[in-house]
Amino acid sequence: MTLRIVQWTTGNVGKQSVAAIAANPGLELVGCYAWSAEKVGRDVGELCGLARLGVTATHDVETLLALRPDCVVYNPMWPSIDELVRILAAGVNVVTTAAFINGRRLGPDRKRLALACERGGSSLFGTGISPGWAELLGIVVAGISSRIDKITISEAAHTALYDSPDTERPAGFGRPIDDPNLAKMTSEGTAVFGEAVAMVADALGIELDEVICESEHAKTTTDLDLGSWRIAAGCVAGVAASWQGRVGGRTIVELNVRWKKAATLEPDWKITDGYVIEVQGLPTVRTTLQFLPPPDFQVKQLSDFMVLGHVMTAMPAVNAIPIVVAAPPGIVSYPELRLPLPRGLVRL
Repeated sequence: MTLRIVQWTTGNVGKQSVAAIAANPGLELVGCYAWSAEKVGRDVGELCGLARLGVTATHDVETLLALRPDCVVYNPMWPSIDELVRILAAGVNVVTTAAFINGRRLGPDRKRLALACERGGSSLFGTGISPGWAELLGIVVAGISSRIDKITISEAAHTALYDSPDTERPAGFGRPIDDPNLAKMTSEGTAVFGEAVAMVADALGIELDEVICESEHAKTTTDLDLGSWRIAAGCVAGVAASWQGRVGGRTIVELNVRWKKAATLEPDWKITDGYVIEVQGLPTVRTTLQFLPPPDFQVKQLSDFMVLGHVMTAMPAVNAIPIVVAAPPGIVSYPELRLPLPRGLVRL
């Protein structure tokens, strides 16, 4: 059965979602929400650098809901609870990459989302490359150990080419290195990783006593020109956050990120891009992940490599569409769902 899909926004991640939906025989793109006025009335394919798809972008939410889609692929930079409540209450399932895993940090807003799912008979699922898919992989890796002492998932990345001040400033990038609010900013700006800690704990069947965030910061020694914004020498160009889920004072789940935007930092951070997943137990299992372009990848400038990150962010959500549509109503995450399968992606 072909599933009817509405795409919500066509930013960097949304463009890759549209391309994947258009190429998948099990999915049919029937509508698209345009966040900016200049995109309204334009063909979605043209907005995403593809051939025309015969679907026109609109800002009219009621028109999109009247299409009775099976699922909305929700890819804005940040989620709008009001938007999500409106979509879910109308009976439309949602998969999202917009800083949402299970909503554990959202307080009353999580209850609003859960009630909207109940009212509409719909499901809400959040993922991405990390947090999201990387934690799923950690859960899978842990499946060969007879005893699990700790799961650690660490991400490291040189992010000079990632030009997204709206997502990086909230984590502390660009602030004076002596800003007393840095730790608070990093905790709040990376809070979705705390939700992912809780998700891994759910998969392990344990109840955490606390989830805490520890952070480190490094300053750039030179002025940085990052495209749409600048970071002055002496300000934060390296952010590290460690989200830890503890039981009885012992860390059971640890999710680490370390991002650097400058070649030279003080203190100097030596990192290798990619992920390291380690399950301490019997046996201890350690695996590393790196991401490479295929031979036919077209590169005109270094920033083109960012497309790989956008693809990896979009695809965990797109691949999950069939299982989310089939899931019972409510907020769902990987422990409650069967394994998403990469169907419709082989080109013969």
